[in-house]
Amino acid sequence: MFYVKKSVIFYEKPGCAGNKKQKELLIANGVEFEVKSMLSTKWDRATLNSFFDGLEKNQIVNQFAPQVKSGEIDIDKYSKDELVELMIKEPILIKRPLIQVDDIKICGFDIPKLNSALNLHLDAKKEVGTCQSSDSCTSVE
Repeated sequence: MFYVKKSVIFYEKPGCAGNKKQKELLIANGVEFEVKSMLSTKWDRATLNSFFDGLEKNQIVNQFAPQVKSGEIDIDKYSKDELVELMIKEPILIKRPLIQVDDIKICGFDIPKLNSALNLHLDAKKEVGTCQSSDSCTSVE
């Protein structure tokens, strides 16, 4: 039996301390991946929805985005489709990271899904997905 290398893409917000920790954890576990900016990627409805399959609208939104924190965007007042449309225009609203492992797409640093997709044994109790209060969460790269 041999190991088949998987194609992994890690969509991040450049400069995000949480994403930095997540990438370090993957590297420490031997995962090789391509890094892309979530903010400069040209998203469309079908592509974003492929990462959000089976998730509720509150599971796909970056709760730390300035528009959400300030109350400018009230998630409860939007449908999931409307939120996806907002995310296409303002990618900072997307919960990050988005990770693609071959044809498996994951929203957020979902350790059980990553363990399954990458044949890892990461500690599911470890908190690696939290934003840092020192992060400047803006749309600017």
